[in-house]
Amino acid sequence: SIAGARHADVLVEVATERLLAMAMRGKQRTEEIQLAGPPPRVIEVRGIPLEDGGALAVIDDITERWRIDQVRTDFVANVSHELKTPVGAISVLAETIEGETDDELVLRLTGRMVIEAQRMSRTIDDLLELSRIELGGEMSASNINLGDVVRDAIERVSPIALRKGVPLELQLGEEKHIVWGDFFQLVSAVSNLVENAVKYSEEGNSVLVRVTSEGGTHIVEVEDHGIGIPADSIDRIFERFYRVDRARSRGTGGTGLGLSIVRHVANNHGGEVNVRSREGEGSTFTLVLPRSKALS
Repeated sequence: SIAGARHADVLVEVATERLLAMAMRGKQRTEEIQLAGPPPRVIEVRGIPLEDGGALAVIDDITERWRIDQVRTDFVANVSHELKTPVGAISVLAETIEGETDDELVLRLTGRMVIEAQRMSRTIDDLLELSRIELGGEMSASNINLGDVVRDAIERVSPIALRKGVPLELQLGEEKHIVWGDFFQLVSAVSNLVENAVKYSEEGNSVLVRVTSEGGTHIVEVEDHGIGIPADSIDRIFERFYRVDRARSRGTGGTGLGLSIVRHVANNHGGEVNVRSREGEGSTFTLVLPRSKALS
């Protein structure tokens, strides 16, 4: 609003006058001013003394730099927490085993240690994959048939689906759905969507993977009849480490990074990922990718 913009201008003007006055006395100072949105902004004001006795004010909009710093800080905090939990569990289990003479108990505890170590390994693997995909510079792009991508992804997830008793169904059609992209990134994205659908489905409920085309795009839909997603979590599920149900996620072996990987793969390919869900009824994730413009 005009009133809000004027208020922001006043805050910057007041800070500028104050820092210029200090600079005139030979003192260099910097202030950050956080302005409420939408969209929120962060302005940096610096007062710099000059050799001739004057002063200079430098005003920078550092919103993007501030946002990146916040993301980095949150990411480090989340990684520390995610790795600290299994490391702490392994430490406690190791201390419990030390000196224990009950072979059955030792066997149970060592089994639990293996599970925690695997959990930590999965988190590290997903972090490395997410980091590689975020860089976007290692894409080996070519014309890719989404049918091949989906079949590969289903093959990867099939052992998990078989153990869970969740049938996987594929609707592909006769058309070739060609996109320009990195085969392994696309398989990673679809695999994450299918694996999530399986993990959050009950035994006997099927997961449907459908590939269609619309206008200038090809679409991969992954539909399940699982637990669904609460409405207040829909906007956050693509964030790193966000879990709707942390206890259930630990039980399924989830790292909280899979959907973030999907989002970054979609972005790298000029596409998008969306979700429709109703709690208690299931979810449909939609990966939308542009048709290849480099067909030979």
